[in-house]
Amino acid sequence: MRKKQIKMSCVYLVLAIALVAFLFPVYWMVISAFRNNNGLMQRPLNFVPSIDTLSNMAAVLSSDKYVHYILNSLIVSAGTMLSCVILSLLAGYSLSRYKFPMRKVIMSTLLSVQMFPTVAILITLYTFFVQFHLTNTYTGLILACLCVSLPLSVWMMKSFYDTIPLSLDEAAKIDGCGRFGILFRVIMPMMKPGVYAVAIYSFLMAWDDYVFSKVLINVNDKKTLTVGIAESFLGEFSHNYAGMMALAVIAALPIVLVFIAFQRFLISGMTAGAVKE
Repeated sequence: MRKKQIKMSCVYLVLAIALVAFLFPVYWMVISAFRNNNGLMQRPLNFVPSIDTLSNMAAVLSSDKYVHYILNSLIVSAGTMLSCVILSLLAGYSLSRYKFPMRKVIMSTLLSVQMFPTVAILITLYTFFVQFHLTNTYTGLILACLCVSLPLSVWMMKSFYDTIPLSLDEAAKIDGCGRFGILFRVIMPMMKPGVYAVAIYSFLMAWDDYVFSKVLINVNDKKTLTVGIAESFLGEFSHNYAGMMALAVIAALPIVLVFIAFQRFLISGMTAGAVKE
């Protein structure tokens, strides 16, 4: 019993250290947003939270440029999320329920796309988008973000479909439902955790994107938040770290709100009340 208590104490200690290590950058970002640059760079570093100034937040919130960056990121992230959820729903259903030639090859190809770094496909994508006039457009940036988020989303959705028993499909077919009726009226109510998981994943991937936004968007009106942060606060001779932290805090708020809104769906059972096999 004594050994078990010591073992559990060590486990909790390691988890506590890991939690502090992961949360410290967030803590530092928040307290830095309310300091001026001189106080932020002083030595030794001051880790005690204090509100020295509100000018950083006021400058960010009162600037149309920063608000425009946030709106652009929201448009691209929302478009990517919606497109990814719809496409992965249909593709995951077909890969899970249908048996057709080259099915395993398609699944392996989708998974292999995740092995390539973003820069490896960037040149080809840029050439393709220039030919079809998709640069400096929301549509082009959404399609580029889909290239990164869609393959894993299809696999995630297929895994969720695989846990739902086929007897539900068969029972609905006996009752007269077609394929779309089975999908949207029978399967979809039990797919909410999978839908929200894919939605959050694709939203985060698009919201955090920097490389595609930097290369495909050259006009200020269409630049996203990640590019705006890098270009607005990191100068050639000086850096406004306090202002950058203030904008980063505001940029993190949508992500926090998404998790707060959808966390109950992520932890809920997928087939509660359904037939189990």
